Amino acid sequence: MIRQSCHALLALAMLALPLQAQESPPPTPAEGATSATIEAEPETTPERIVAGLSRDDIDITTSFDGSEIIIYGAVKRESRIPPGQPLDVIVTVEGPHRPVTVRHKERRLGIWVNTGRVNIGSAPNFYVVATTRPLHLILPPEEDQRYRISIPLAMRAFAGPTEVEDVVPYTEALIRLRRAADLYRQDDGSVLLAEQTLFRADIGLPANLIEGFYSTRIFLLRDGKVIDTFRAPIDVRKVGLERWLYRLALEQPFVYGIMSLAIAMAAGWAASAAFRLIKRT
Repeated sequence: MIRQSCHALLALAMLALPLQAQESPPPTPAEGATSATIEAEPETTPERIVAGLSRDDIDITTSFDGSEIIIYGAVKRESRIPPGQPLDVIVTVEGPHRPVTVRHKERRLGIWVNTGRVNIGSAPNFYVVATTRPLHLILPPEEDQRYRISIPLAMRAFAGPTEVEDVVPYTEALIRLRRAADLYRQDDGSVLLAEQTLFRADIGLPANLIEGFYSTRIFLLRDGKVIDTFRAPIDVRKVGLERWLYRLALEQPFVYGIMSLAIAMAAGWAASAAFRLIKRT
């Protein structure tokens, strides 16, 4: 009886050994492997634009002879400046878009006649590009195509079929004419950037602005890639007598024409009366 009890206890002890092996905790990994698994590479904090304008509205009066807008801002980041090429900033100010017809004239038999015409569906009346460095050094063509930053790409579309084979001379002529009128400008190096953080651009506005909403765009570039953009509107409007005459010409052209004719007749009569008075004395 005692022998049978001993055999039973020995059998139970042998059955318990596998159970203990199964319930034992897994081996602890090496210290280096644990730290490599837990620690991850720190992510690069993106750089963002925080900017403002010295004024967001411009009043056109009878004595308006131009104005200036200061565009200022900073680059927001929560980590150190990334290594590599320095930042670049591009600022554009874009006026209202209007359709434009560009004609080519040639002199034939002593008179000037139109020999070609291109209808541009949308072209800004005013466009300025200001940069930290020359534009061709900091803006690759593919980025320019994507964001339409340079002056030639500011022309949005052509309206209908063209009558000429090559439209480039016509767009170049429009750009040349508006450059001469100070409506199109490319100011390389006019954006001041300090410590890759603070920037400022002074944009001069000519006296021949038209009324409408203007758009300001700021592009932040690193290594030839646009990494952030910022937009802000500018409201340009006529005020006082200028605005009253402008609205009258648009909304009631017949009344505006009659009034203009009456003013011209009154001015002619006054000039004639003054001439007769001077002649008598």
